[in-house]
Amino acid sequence: MGFSLAIIILLGIALKKIFDWVKLPGFLGMLLLGIIIGPYGINMISSDILDISGDLRKIALIIILIRAGLGIKRDTLKKVGVPAVKMSFIPGILEGFTIMLLGSFLFGISKIEAGMLGFIIAAVSPAVVVPLMLSFIDKNFGEKKGIPTLILAGASIDDVFAITIFSTFLGLYTGKNVNISMQIGSIPISIALGILMGLIIGMLMVMIFRKYHIRDTKKALLLLAAAIILTTIEEELKGIIPIASLLGVMMVGFYIREKDTKRADALAQKFNKIWVFAELMLFVLVGAQVNIDVAFHSGLLGLIVIVIGLIVRSIGVFISTQGTDLNWKERVFCMIAYVPKATVQAAIGAVPLEAGVPSGELILAIAVLAIIVTAPLGAIGIKMTGEKWLAPR
Repeated sequence: MGFSLAIIILLGIALKKIFDWVKLPGFLGMLLLGIIIGPYGINMISSDILDISGDLRKIALIIILIRAGLGIKRDTLKKVGVPAVKMSFIPGILEGFTIMLLGSFLFGISKIEAGMLGFIIAAVSPAVVVPLMLSFIDKNFGEKKGIPTLILAGASIDDVFAITIFSTFLGLYTGKNVNISMQIGSIPISIALGILMGLIIGMLMVMIFRKYHIRDTKKALLLLAAAIILTTIEEELKGIIPIASLLGVMMVGFYIREKDTKRADALAQKFNKIWVFAELMLFVLVGAQVNIDVAFHSGLLGLIVIVIGLIVRSIGVFISTQGTDLNWKERVFCMIAYVPKATVQAAIGAVPLEAGVPSGELILAIAVLAIIVTAPLGAIGIKMTGEKWLAPR
């Protein structure tokens, strides 16, 4: 295990540096490293690390979402409120149902199986999008119109819709007594409960930080532990009470920013440092989940499904940004920012196969192909267009 960590750290830092040097997003180097040294490559990652890969990836995602919350300002959030709500469900739902209809037609699978495929693919990747948006916020790119915050807010809720609707189709397939209207109705409840629990934890953290003298490093660790507990509560209550815990994690950081800007800035700096290691673990381990051989099994039809889904998703982003003051370049940037897929696809792509769904291998293959195609292209597109079109003038 120790040797595997050393390899991940040394090679991950080296590849990140190389990719940064050639003006590509550094995390792509880490993703590539994970594919190469993972179990589907030369198999250099210890099974002990792979066994806890899911937990490590979740902790890394929590770290970047806390950092995102600490960087969001109320005024900016107010500015992007309505379009952010639209961005949170219109693009994903349009993409998911389009892939459902297309997948059923092209692959000859049932609508329920195709629905699982559609909403696995429809989820945007916060692991890819959030760090890039934070870098733009730090550079003040697009902040005048709140564009990075718009994408942060929309993308964080997008996954809630995708995973909930996927779970509904999975429940229908496995024969569980699923009430579709109740499942869809649970989405706003989960969002509200996530926000509420995030606010409660944020209040508790602010109270502790004000009452006791604690070093900033320990404050960051307390905040991280509280956020992990929040996501654990969601897991324990799954199927009983829906909670969008990752949205709550962002809300914790947002509340601290609202109540104590100076302390939020200090914590943001600490989380920037923690992220150096967490980023390595997140992207290398996501890459380790990618089986390129499986991806090729979906063939050209799988690629066609992904591309058409992205076109429809882009139409959804265009609809969501109607009525805003964004110019056409900024709206195209928002479309590109909603392209990357990685986190959710790596996490649940194999669930239908494990549940005995006949098309489970096909669904997994297309999910893996979506990561391979959209994560690098989307990240490169975000970086290139963002630096050109969002830079302060």
